[in-house]
Amino acid sequence: MKLRNTGSRKTLIPMREYNGEPYVRINEVPSPRVNRKISVLPLVFLIFYEVSGGPFGVEDSVQAAGPLLALLGFLVFPFIWSVPEALITAEMGTMFPEDGGYVIWVSSALGDYWGFQQGWMKWLSGVIDNALYPVLFLDYLKSAIPALSSGFPRVMATWVLTGLLTYMNYRGLTIVGWAAVLLGVLSLLPFVVMGLIAIPKIRPSRWLVVDLQTVDWNLYLNTLFWNLNYWDSVSTLAGEVDNPKKTLPKALFYALILVVCGYVFPLLIGTGAIPLNRDLWADGYFSDIAKMVGGVWLRFWILGAAAMSNMGMFVAEMSSDSFQLLGMAERGMLPEFFAKRSRYGTPLFGILFSASGVILLSWLSFQEIVAAENFLYCFGMILEFIAFVVLRMKHPAGSRPYKIPLGTVGSVLMCIPPTILICVVLALSTYKVMVVSLIAVLIGLVMHPCLKHIEEKRWIKFSKSSDLPGFYDTAPESTESLIA
Repeated sequence: MKLRNTGSRKTLIPMREYNGEPYVRINEVPSPRVNRKISVLPLVFLIFYEVSGGPFGVEDSVQAAGPLLALLGFLVFPFIWSVPEALITAEMGTMFPEDGGYVIWVSSALGDYWGFQQGWMKWLSGVIDNALYPVLFLDYLKSAIPALSSGFPRVMATWVLTGLLTYMNYRGLTIVGWAAVLLGVLSLLPFVVMGLIAIPKIRPSRWLVVDLQTVDWNLYLNTLFWNLNYWDSVSTLAGEVDNPKKTLPKALFYALILVVCGYVFPLLIGTGAIPLNRDLWADGYFSDIAKMVGGVWLRFWILGAAAMSNMGMFVAEMSSDSFQLLGMAERGMLPEFFAKRSRYGTPLFGILFSASGVILLSWLSFQEIVAAENFLYCFGMILEFIAFVVLRMKHPAGSRPYKIPLGTVGSVLMCIPPTILICVVLALSTYKVMVVSLIAVLIGLVMHPCLKHIEEKRWIKFSKSSDLPGFYDTAPESTESLIA
């Protein structure tokens, strides 16, 4: 990876105006309104939890396609999808180091209307994603506590869990970051222990089992896609990061390694140590494998790790979703009250709205949540790819502290494989998911002009922050190693 230094010749590229007021630049010194505290290590684990959180939820890949395709999927898929998305996030996130992330990228390239659509689809897919974690949490615990399987106890457990984790987000992003580090270590450690215990039982021939005639491609691709996306979510926290122009690319690089290892190693252990029964590979099956490998004590350790993993994923995703709303409000896309911060510096109304969405969607099943989330996420990623290429073409000399070492043609070619994958995921969606997701997209298309009308009538106050960053056309002078 290369870090591109800015030269001495700088020309301000005017960003889009809002109510006749141009965007203004900020210096490298953080604005007084933001206390940037997130360093590399907490950011690595925040990204880890926004993308992965460990192997909990990958079981369906084995059920859908068998051990060989599951392992190949988590080894090959990152190069098709995760690496391009992480690289684009590193370049665009350092180009626009502010809360709002991908919304700002699309707005700068395509205009505020499409920036709003990006924000709506990504926020909604993020909230849908977050509704999944209480479901997974309870799926793992119901084997130990059968009362949580259904009915009123399950509903109450969902609400209580959502409330507690929402409060953690309210208390501050620094707390969330270091909590993610602790939860990450605790949730991955039992798989290391299980791997050591399982070594005598591993049969490598079990990894090679495949039957192409019985592959459920829809479930397989959706499971891979869900477990390896959301690399761009960290961009909505860029305004809260210490020296984001260096910290963000480094954290993405280290998180990519952690995520892939966190999937492949447990799959190697689970599929290699236990005779294959694909029907059993469903949510929570790793706890059963732990019992067969090490006993009841290891099973309960895995259950505890699953609980901690889902807690980490919930708080990381809610941080991203709520700061995205704050960033949109600071750009004048949402009412001013969304930009209000708590005394801990967190987006008060963004957290409340995101938590409300999680509670409303928590009744959906695991596979329905994954499919609907993936469908909306695909639309958002298409806009991101377009914005990335457009900004490369319109502002090739724009200040990019980290720049992917590819020209315009190379950038377009890099976006083609993930775009093809997006089309495949969309084509395999069920009719129900497609209809519901398209209705959600249509709501966003109508919502933006409605909000503009409300603003013009002054029924609700909208405003733009006075210290938002612009970006510069800069002559390239030198590069230096980033991961050094």
